[in-house]
Amino acid sequence: MTDTTVTRNYGLDILRVIACYMVIQIHTGEFYYIGDRGNVLNTIDANWVCWYNSLCRICVPLFVMISGFFLFPVKDTSVFFKKRFSRVAIPFILWCILYALYFYLRGDAPLNATLTNIAHIPVNYGVEIGHLWFVYMLLGIYLFAPVLSPWIQTASRKSMEFYLMLWGIAFCIPYIHLIFPEIWGEAFWNHTPMLYYFSGFMGYVVLANYIKRFHMEPARWNYFAGITLLVVGYGITAIGFSMRLPTEKFVNTLELTWSFETINIAMMTAGVFLMVKNIQIKNTGSGILKLVVDISAKSYGIYLAHIMVLNVVHAFWDGRLSSAATKLPVIAISTFAITFLLIKILSFIPKSKWLIG
Repeated sequence: MTDTTVTRNYGLDILRVIACYMVIQIHTGEFYYIGDRGNVLNTIDANWVCWYNSLCRICVPLFVMISGFFLFPVKDTSVFFKKRFSRVAIPFILWCILYALYFYLRGDAPLNATLTNIAHIPVNYGVEIGHLWFVYMLLGIYLFAPVLSPWIQTASRKSMEFYLMLWGIAFCIPYIHLIFPEIWGEAFWNHTPMLYYFSGFMGYVVLANYIKRFHMEPARWNYFAGITLLVVGYGITAIGFSMRLPTEKFVNTLELTWSFETINIAMMTAGVFLMVKNIQIKNTGSGILKLVVDISAKSYGIYLAHIMVLNVVHAFWDGRLSSAATKLPVIAISTFAITFLLIKILSFIPKSKWLIG
């Protein structure tokens, strides 16, 4: 899932690495606040997850913004689909099969259920695995990209800002629903109310290209705006989660302020993107930078594989550490490093691109 430009923007490589690590820390945290059948574990460890992982909720939106940054223009639709789908869909399908077999070997699914799960990959099996829901969404963005491309390339600044304003309002709807359960035409027979078409992950794609067209030059404004958005967004995200933790019984209602489609998550995502996108690297031959670029190039493979590694690493460290304050970073960093090394080894196998992207 890497892209090249005439002058490489190392800030985007750094953002991709950050997003990749945050995904792993998010999934590490799930051991400490999610109980059986989606019940909430209101413990001290869960509070540590709140303060650590509220920032990490920007991981998926960051990935979408980075992908969207390189998505346009779409000049030849057939070439675009062939390139994007071969690099994303084929590894996804192979890893879905591997996860189905993995759960079978762990004793979590009988053989008939395993075969059924594999057959359900075109339907929704990535969601049953957990983290691979992301790929279905990303493929949907790719499908819409040729339609969006002409507007993205030619829209005026005001037009893009108008879209983003409506998108921001749509991202406030989860909070409006706390007062008004149905608004702007919502009903049990209508799930597409006003602003429905301005909501969702496509807004992150537009935001990335708005910044690309009008705010790519390094400027103090970027850092001031970025810090402000990050601090305010984090405050809403973390405090909201913390306040709901003692009262909510189920995870799906607890995570209101953690939803990727909320204004506070969008604020944090935009803030981090603005601050990191123009990081200047003087020594482009340094070993650390080469490592960052290598991890960035293998981030999709790391994303696909990390759950298998995480389960092993968690089993090793969980009983050896007393608090989630240390468990979260230790388990997440260990998983991140080990998964990268495994993907690095796999990358030397011929035709490995079909497995690791």
